[in-house]
Amino acid sequence: MSSYRFCRTDDVALLVEALNRCWSPYFPGEPAMTPASFKRSIRDLQVWCSSCMVAFSGSDPIGVLIGAKRPSGTLIHKIAVHPHHVRQGHGRHLLTSLGSKLSILGPPRMIAEVPETDVAAAGLFSACGYVQESILTDYVLEGPVLSERGNAARVEGPVLSDARGPAAGGVEGFVIPVTIDDLAANGLLEDGHPQVCWERSVETLTARKDDITGLAVASDERIEACVLFVDRGADEREILSLRSFVDDDGARLTQLLSRLGMGTFRFPKVHPAELSTDLLQSLGFHAAGGHLVYATTARSE
Repeated sequence: MSSYRFCRTDDVALLVEALNRCWSPYFPGEPAMTPASFKRSIRDLQVWCSSCMVAFSGSDPIGVLIGAKRPSGTLIHKIAVHPHHVRQGHGRHLLTSLGSKLSILGPPRMIAEVPETDVAAAGLFSACGYVQESILTDYVLEGPVLSERGNAARVEGPVLSDARGPAAGGVEGFVIPVTIDDLAANGLLEDGHPQVCWERSVETLTARKDDITGLAVASDERIEACVLFVDRGADEREILSLRSFVDDDGARLTQLLSRLGMGTFRFPKVHPAELSTDLLQSLGFHAAGGHLVYATTARSE
């Protein structure tokens, strides 16, 4: 007999077990989930144990749903059914049960960011009434980044050691280190922030601020452009935010990227409203996969 239940804050060990049993078989290249990494997702993504569910066969977890909740809505962060128990309605039951709960407690908006190659997951969400809303594109840039629209720029040593100095390419200002707190103090973190994926939202950036490095082009009056990123090792960096606050055809963004030097720069899940494809291509990025955003309004079944 199968059974299902919502989780509590003291169910972290159960959720870790369920993820390693049900999610990991589909993603063998990912590191195993640990209590520490799960608690980090609570901090960074606002995963709520009360928005998580586990399906059981006897005492064995056979399905798991991980939900992250913010005032704007609930993200279905992960959902998986053990390979020996697929096509038995467990995934649908997990989704509809959470939808019934949120239709009463809110927030009513439910979304999922599904890899475009995951046909099974896309089919599940469509069958449960979710509608595709947008496409998020993963972009990659291979350094060195071009500075002044054609000259390769390389920074030797630590990325911030040579950061302060006049901007190039006809841009007046200075390239300086910048923090999440600096952006917030200048009203640039929340106000007018473009639509972004859940993992690069203002809430996540704020939660991860101690792990994030930033550079900005600044004039005497204001910050004019910024890039936020984290090092992933082996000359690879993940860009978390890339924004210009002036209309300069990408000149300031080019200057900032050129200060990052050599390596691979990944910019995941970019929403069309965040930066245009034409601008990203002019900066040297190319598309490398993507995710489909599915959304629905919670309702009682």
